[in-house]
Amino acid sequence: MKQEYDVRGMTCSACVAHVEKAVMKIDGMGAVSVNLLANKMTVEYSGAPETVIEAVRNAGYDASLKGDEKKVEKGSQSKNSVMQNEIASMKKRLIVSLIFMLPLFYISMGGMLGLPMPGFFVGENNALTLAFTQLLLVTPIAYINRKFYQIGFKMLFKRSPNMDSLIALGSSAAIIYGILAIYNIAYGLGNGDMALVHRYAHDVYFESAGMILTLITFGKLMETKAKGRTGEAIARLMDLAPKIATVERDGREIEIAVEDIQKGDIIIVRPGQSIPVDGDIVEGFSNIDESAITGESIPVEKQVGDKVLAATINKSGFFKFRAVNVGNDTTLAQIIRLVEEASSSKAPIAKLADKVSGVFVPIVISIAVIAAAVWLIVGESFEFALSIGISVLVVSCPCALGLATPVAIMVGTGKGAENGILIKSAEALETAHLIDTVVFDKTGTLTQGKPAVTDIVVCRKMNESEFLKIAASIEKPSEHPLSEAVLSKAQEKNIMIDDVESFIAVPGKGIEAVVGDIRYFAGNRRLLDEKGIALSDEDINCSERLANDGKTLLYFADENGLIGIIAAADILKENSRKAIERFSEMGIDTVMLTGDNARTAKAISDKLGIDRTVAEVLPQDKEREIAQLQKKGKKVAMIGDGINDAPALSRADVGIAIGAGTDVAIESADIVLMKSDLLDAVAAVELSKKVIRNIKQNLFWAFFYNVIGIPLAAGAFYTTFGLKLSPMFGAAAMSLSSVFVVSNALRLKRFKPRLKANTETKKGENKKMVRTMKIEGMACGHCSARVEKVLNELDGVSAVVDLAAKTATVTLEKEVSDSELKSVVENAGYEVISID
Repeated sequence: MKQEYDVRGMTCSACVAHVEKAVMKIDGMGAVSVNLLANKMTVEYSGAPETVIEAVRNAGYDASLKGDEKKVEKGSQSKNSVMQNEIASMKKRLIVSLIFMLPLFYISMGGMLGLPMPGFFVGENNALTLAFTQLLLVTPIAYINRKFYQIGFKMLFKRSPNMDSLIALGSSAAIIYGILAIYNIAYGLGNGDMALVHRYAHDVYFESAGMILTLITFGKLMETKAKGRTGEAIARLMDLAPKIATVERDGREIEIAVEDIQKGDIIIVRPGQSIPVDGDIVEGFSNIDESAITGESIPVEKQVGDKVLAATINKSGFFKFRAVNVGNDTTLAQIIRLVEEASSSKAPIAKLADKVSGVFVPIVISIAVIAAAVWLIVGESFEFALSIGISVLVVSCPCALGLATPVAIMVGTGKGAENGILIKSAEALETAHLIDTVVFDKTGTLTQGKPAVTDIVVCRKMNESEFLKIAASIEKPSEHPLSEAVLSKAQEKNIMIDDVESFIAVPGKGIEAVVGDIRYFAGNRRLLDEKGIALSDEDINCSERLANDGKTLLYFADENGLIGIIAAADILKENSRKAIERFSEMGIDTVMLTGDNARTAKAISDKLGIDRTVAEVLPQDKEREIAQLQKKGKKVAMIGDGINDAPALSRADVGIAIGAGTDVAIESADIVLMKSDLLDAVAAVELSKKVIRNIKQNLFWAFFYNVIGIPLAAGAFYTTFGLKLSPMFGAAAMSLSSVFVVSNALRLKRFKPRLKANTETKKGENKKMVRTMKIEGMACGHCSARVEKVLNELDGVSAVVDLAAKTATVTLEKEVSDSELKSVVENAGYEVISID
């Protein structure tokens, strides 16, 4: 049986390992998965939850069983509130630390750097004043950051030391040694032993303790902010469904809370309302916007017997439906559950510093204790041995080690933001460089997300403008999205629209309208068949060609026959193909998942050169496809924009949302493309590779510094070479290693997205590579479609034909000669007058 728990008190991957190890020891325990970012644990266990909670508490952490759905919804708010309070607390700690750290650093290091100092801090006679002032300044820093000591020493006593333990030990050692130095300075001044004063005046390391605590607090604040977004996607999903529904009971309409709807209830939905639960229509018809669930941009016509889904929107029409799936069984509830499960199962990438902490920390502590003991045994003074032990702890304090990753991440995310790439967590930036498969949603991601007119075929002896005027006049009263596309096309061409004298909507088929005493019909093939309007073989061939390209067709006819055909489609975004090509060049496989039909999906896939396409998928299927790829060992990035993409975005190793997409998709994703440009997704992967290379360099030098510094601090070279690293130089070396790491990370500020730059250059080239062809011989929409087709079949050519102007505007992505353009048009049976 699967159980979920909230776990509190974890700070690093070592904590995760300790929790998992403690829980795995329980008899009968199955799989255990701990999510540091979400502070959650999922276990397969049939025993009492109290046993698991006790094991977690014995490991030094706290846990509680996750409640039922209603409790979770209420708890999510309090949990978010707790997280916000924690972030506010961390900010307060950082501000207070900085307020006291800056003067502390100045008075402790100012003299060494030649900076002006107050007279009462200068000279050995004032050494006690200087040292005691530093103690006063470091005390509030230590107090405000006491959580490091509480957790660090607690884990140390539990024999599970983590990075907090080393922070606590190192800073405590520096403070304790500083206090010891104050006593020695006071003794020296009181007894006239200026040699003793001189010796200990330079052995006050309060600034080391203050610097450690301040810098690590900054890193913890960044981590806490990343954790704070965990529950936001779930909260937004829960807000999608309406809170109140109108139900028909005992012949009366009553309003009830959605959670009170029972299976079999008859629910009434009016235009503009959201559908509260899943069910089947029993009366009426409408167009339903299902983009929230399926991702399909064009509303779906629904009539008696058809299914409707929770959180979809009734665009027009009045209908009643019988509730089938309610509560936790609705499609929306399943999406919410998938997002939660995917978030819990996606373990964050632990930083290398955390991964080695389980070994590094106890080894450092052991070296410090052993080194001090050895020097005592060989006859050195207790003071000498204590100095050695403290030097080891101070020199190995994880300042550089702790900064190696977060500083590079901070600079990297800053550069991403400059380029319109919002990277929401360090884990996402770390993982992106490993991506070998990118999965795309179609609607709104690869395409614009709304239908637009792509083809106009005129079947009578009239020009395109005359036909478009009739079509737009008929469609003006309609609320169908394809009507909006026709009207937009007419407005684009400045065509005046006539008034409609009579308008009748034919459910599921189209419309009838009278314009200027002529009755027109507009809709699908079923409407034409019903009215007895036959299509010629040429019309059928033209329709099939357009339909095979994934376009939706609107037929226009009068009582004498077909007038023309308008094809509409969700058109591709400008840089979709370029982004696919760039990913392929980087050796990354591309997959398209869409709720659209297979024919439309194949047409889009063929145009873009996508490696694999899966069509007619629901949100559950998208999430399942991602999981299947991951089972094959793939590192998967999912790029989407809709609510229906949220489970897949959460399941993927890196979820990338389009900035113009829904709030839920943006909250579920790890990276947001603010400019909605897919080339920025390529840039994000490239940036990740640069950042990871920088992090590896930082970690190498941080570890190399420890490998050299720890033996020196332990006195390994004292007997042979007389070399001993005092705590002061240990602290200085630690600070210098941090400066080096920060300086190296700042080199990332020079990062420029190479692929984006190349594209901008090519954009400039493309502006120069535009040809306008004057063509004679085109008499109808069939002609213009034929010319457009033969031109577009040329590699690197994108053509748009204007029948009225008798021109073709040709955009060249590569060099194509004028003679080649002229040849294909003339071979199609038309005459090219000129090419400009």
